[in-house]
Amino acid sequence: MSIALLATGGTIACTETENGLAPTLSAADLLAALHTPLPCPVVTRDVFCMDSSNMQPEEWCVLAREVDRILKDCDGVVITHGTDTMAYTAAALSYMLAGIGKPVILTGSQLPMQHPLSDAPRNLMYALTAAAQGVGGVYVCFGTHLISGVRCVKTHTTSMHAFSSVNAPPAGRIDSDGVHFDYPQPFEPLQPGNDYQLRDTIDPRVLLLKLAPGTSPDVLRFAAEAGYRGLVIEAFGLGGLHYIRRNLVKALDELSDKGIYVLVVSQCLYEKADVSIYEVGRGLMREHVFSGRDMTTESAVCKLMWALGQEDPRQWLEHRLVGEYR
Repeated sequence: MSIALLATGGTIACTETENGLAPTLSAADLLAALHTPLPCPVVTRDVFCMDSSNMQPEEWCVLAREVDRILKDCDGVVITHGTDTMAYTAAALSYMLAGIGKPVILTGSQLPMQHPLSDAPRNLMYALTAAAQGVGGVYVCFGTHLISGVRCVKTHTTSMHAFSSVNAPPAGRIDSDGVHFDYPQPFEPLQPGNDYQLRDTIDPRVLLLKLAPGTSPDVLRFAAEAGYRGLVIEAFGLGGLHYIRRNLVKALDELSDKGIYVLVVSQCLYEKADVSIYEVGRGLMREHVFSGRDMTTESAVCKLMWALGQEDPRQWLEHRLVGEYR
């Protein structure tokens, strides 16, 4: 077995420079800093060297293609990544690489590899060891938890347990008995018998809007005027929008008529959106408006971007592909 370590930058690769912390360490540098036997042979590759705040859909596509290419010769991939947007990258890769039969595991750290209190050595070793188990799917390995790429949310800024698995149990865990994949990332192909296929086309023209009481319908109309093809709305509770005085439902009608796809999730971190329960939600049921159910915001944004890059977005938005919702 062999594992590929792909480096993209982030805190884990940072060193002190005259301008502050900046990612400078290569994949080989990170591997050399472990000073411990590896679970299997590891090859290294530097893909990017950037703060994860700069990781955008274009980088996701490059990364997905590199993973697809390198897994033809390796048995698994570990990607080092900054924590700020790791959940977005993990979700995007989950869709683009859906059904991949080999492990793709993202990890990073809250402190640089060279910091005396760094969590980087442990996280990287855990990720490599988890990848060596050969369980297919896209995961985030941070601390002792393995989280499905479509269920991962960064919930803490300074804690060493920075990520949580939202609306689903962790995909796995690491303890003194080893690595346990309790709930591997599922794969439900659109058509039975469809094997893995790289689908690396993404349309980044998706706007994320978190509603506040009094949000103007003009904000929704702006989405169309600005050329967006999709809108993810963090609505109230189970999926409510106000329609008295400021009629957001009417504005959504206009977006739907223009062929703009809308995915509605809840502002609540836990549990689902269900637009069919209350009157304020039922008004949202339109041709191009979909319920995101219990998807995380990160997963909803990435799925809509990815679906818009496919031939028929509707069929993908109505289909649970990798366990992104229940």
